[in-house]
Amino acid sequence: MEQNVRLDSVDAEILRRLQNDGRMANKELAAAVGIAPSTCLDRVARLRRAGAITGYTAQVDPAAVGRPIEALLAVQVQPHARPLVDPFITHVLGLPETRAVHHVTGPDDFIVHVACGNSQDLQRLVLDEFTARPEVARLQTHLIFSTWPGGPLTPYPGRTSTKDVP
Repeated sequence: MEQNVRLDSVDAEILRRLQNDGRMANKELAAAVGIAPSTCLDRVARLRRAGAITGYTAQVDPAAVGRPIEALLAVQVQPHARPLVDPFITHVLGLPETRAVHHVTGPDDFIVHVACGNSQDLQRLVLDEFTARPEVARLQTHLIFSTWPGGPLTPYPGRTSTKDVP
């Protein structure tokens, strides 16, 4: 296994372009970053083995699929212990409204991003799926009015990944 794989400027550009369009054909990607298609294929495979590329997904507009109400739920569990945390995470990830779960520091233990059909669906979710759970000590709901996605995530210049690569 290789360790400390160097992510050079070509790797960073491959990552940037694939984050903007994960369906980009290898030949097109190779031309865009200025390398041969076979080299590009090898680099993408190496980035996957290193864990820098973890998968490919479609970005879906929640409103287009009937879930225009998005919120962040700040949840505090009590006690904050693994026997309660693991089942809580499993429960939350099983909810169709859940977009993401973040385990965080500070007064809240989790930030849960949800998408609902309307305010009544959000209320039902909060009351029936969160606050009804005995480990949930506190929940605060933050409606999301607008979202501006950040740019593609690329490595810091001159830094090396610490992922092992087979």
